[in-house]
Amino acid sequence: MRKVNVGLIGYGMAGSVFHAPLVTATEGLELAKVVSSDPAKVQKDYPAVAVVPRVAELLADPSIEVVVVASPNLTHFQYAKQALEAGKHVVVDKPFVINVAEADELIALAKQKGRLLSVFQNRRYDNDFLTVRKVIAEGLLGDIYSYEAHYDMFRPQITTKWKEHAGVGTGALYDLGPHLIDQAVQLFGAPRTVFADLAWQRPDVEVDDYFHLVLGYGRLRVVLQSCWVVKQPGPHFQVHGTKGSLIKYGLDSQQPDLQKGMRPGHPEWGRDPEAFYAEMTVGTAITARSRIETIPGCYETYYKDLYASVVRGIPLSVTPEEARTTMLIIELALQSVRERRVVALPAEAN
Repeated sequence: MRKVNVGLIGYGMAGSVFHAPLVTATEGLELAKVVSSDPAKVQKDYPAVAVVPRVAELLADPSIEVVVVASPNLTHFQYAKQALEAGKHVVVDKPFVINVAEADELIALAKQKGRLLSVFQNRRYDNDFLTVRKVIAEGLLGDIYSYEAHYDMFRPQITTKWKEHAGVGTGALYDLGPHLIDQAVQLFGAPRTVFADLAWQRPDVEVDDYFHLVLGYGRLRVVLQSCWVVKQPGPHFQVHGTKGSLIKYGLDSQQPDLQKGMRPGHPEWGRDPEAFYAEMTVGTAITARSRIETIPGCYETYYKDLYASVVRGIPLSVTPEEARTTMLIIELALQSVRERRVVALPAEAN
């Protein structure tokens, strides 16, 4: 199996919790170099990995084929552009970039350079989303008229994280919105319309810590919501169709398991406790309820697919065009908030 050397830009939460562990768990990928201002932190986890202080040093290494951009959101465009210009394949952590213009420039540059460009939409591989997707695809709920997904947390105190402080690309919509939007677009395609409400709820908060999006698909309504002061969450997913409903509580376990040191291959990796299995209710004259066993989550699939794309030319599992659609919806959501109205997507986006 051919070895593909990977360079990682950033060793904060995204780099240390997600990318480094998943890259090193993927056969054929080799984490070769990390850009970080804290080399001791990196080498505590990966003693054999080289650490450099500047992006330019990583990009100048001809042995690096793939560069993963896991730095703060505002730097995604700059570092991805530099990596593409250096002839590297590029993975960008979500959100892809800050706006559609940046997305378009990177997509055009990747095509010009003949390099792969992808975005780490790991929550396509959440156990609960995989389960919901299968139930919808098999038609078990009939025609879907209502889909609701929440990504709530309990963080009543403002933290020191850069995502919670004023700046371009910070706040809940840029942080958690790309997950929920990407999942919805995977299920239903691009919406026709977007309506959004943002709020700054906690005292002295500098960024939006609440969002409520309504994506319009004709008769279907998709509601996506996040609130950062929710002690007792309601359902993560609610899906209602002409044949029945599905209700799912609980979030996928892969992120906390990665933080605890668990890795793909562990017997419990990606599995859901039975208490969190989805409940499906179907029927008209006679109602029947059943529990749906959760499909195991598999974040490692993203990097397995990426390796196949680099080495064998297999199509990317997450394309930059798909990530552009997510950025377009975020842009229109911000426009909706400013103008206090429903905003239609351009015709070419549908």
